[in-house]
Amino acid sequence: MRDELEGIPVTSIYYGICWFSVVLAILLLVVGLWNADLLRSEKGFYGMAFTLALFSAVAVQKNIRDIQQFSRKQQEETVTLSERERNEN
Repeated sequence: MRDELEGIPVTSIYYGICWFSVVLAILLLVVGLWNADLLRSEKGFYGMAFTLALFSAVAVQKNIRDIQQFSRKQQEETVTLSERERNEN
C-alpha cells in the first residue's frame, strides 16, 4: 500500500505474493497451535509472540525505508545548495 502511495511501481504479482505469504504463515501458525499438545496459555503466548514478531518486521522495514528516504533528501538538498553557491560565485 505504501509503495503505491509513494509512487513506487509495484506489480500485482508481488503484491499478491506478499499477501499470500502473510496469510499462509498465519494459517500454518493456527494449524500448528491447534494440533500442539500445549496448555491454552502456552498457545496464546506463542500466538502473541508471532504477532509481535510480524509487527516488528514491518516496523523495522518501514523505519529503514524512512531513514533512506530522509538521507536521500538531505543529499539532494546538499547538492542543490552547493550548486547555488557555485552559480552565485
